[in-house]
Amino acid sequence: MQYGRGPGQRAGFFAARNRFPRQELAIRKLMKESEAFREMCEELAEAEAALARVDLTAPAAQRDVRRAQWAELVEVLAREVGQTLKQAVQ
Repeated sequence: MQYGRGPGQRAGFFAARNRFPRQELAIRKLMKESEAFREMCEELAEAEAALARVDLTAPAAQRDVRRAQWAELVEVLAREVGQTLKQAVQ
């Protein structure tokens, strides 16, 4: 798995693969061929990481709001990745 762009792409690949393990080959293909898909996966990985650390970084009064915002963004990005994969395998 060499996409030539470093840890962001690796994290993006794993974020997509963890959500869509049965579509690993399509993910690998799209990661190689589509900059837009790579960026979408990288954004998903970044959003998941932010969600995981919200309790450590957000002020106590804002944690619930921040958690909900990050969770919503993760779901939106995951849907986009899933739709792109669905289109790619049709």
